Amino acid sequence: MDITELILEQHIQQRRLFALLDEVPLDDTATLGALWHLLARFLEVHAKAEEEHFYPLVLQLHADAPGDGDDAEDETVDAVKDHNEIRDAIADAANHEVGSTGWWQAVRDARTANDEHMGEEEHDDLTAFRRVADLQTRHDAAVRFLAFEARHLGGVARTHPDPEQYVREHRPD
Repeated sequence: MDITELILEQHIQQRRLFALLDEVPLDDTATLGALWHLLARFLEVHAKAEEEHFYPLVLQLHADAPGDGDDAEDETVDAVKDHNEIRDAIADAANHEVGSTGWWQAVRDARTANDEHMGEEEHDDLTAFRRVADLQTRHDAAVRFLAFEARHLGGVARTHPDPEQYVREHRPD
């Protein structure tokens, strides 16, 4: 088990769930609502698990690698900002009737923010992490990540962490 592979696999699941929404008849709001509820919860738990069990390691391990600390801080700030954009879109969707124009716009906003986040994470954060983290560290992080998700199957409290404050709290001193 490897945290980077786990995150990549979950990104595939997220893309598939968004695609499933596209396949549901527009007038089947019960199915749309059920799928969206599942996807929204998955996105929020995944983001929180990354903030609890991936990005603190990114900051720690990159701080130990010459020249990488500032990049890790910038990437982490960007990731938390992305998570907040996804959370904001999920919250906006809750303000609209499922299947309405406003709801679909919020779902598209969540999808766009999530697609951008996944792309950046896959090209930058996960790649850089694999370069500095040994297999045991990646395995241990994956176990903690999955345990967190298992404990939060019902969802997590919606948070909106300040990205700069998050980095200050999690970077090694």
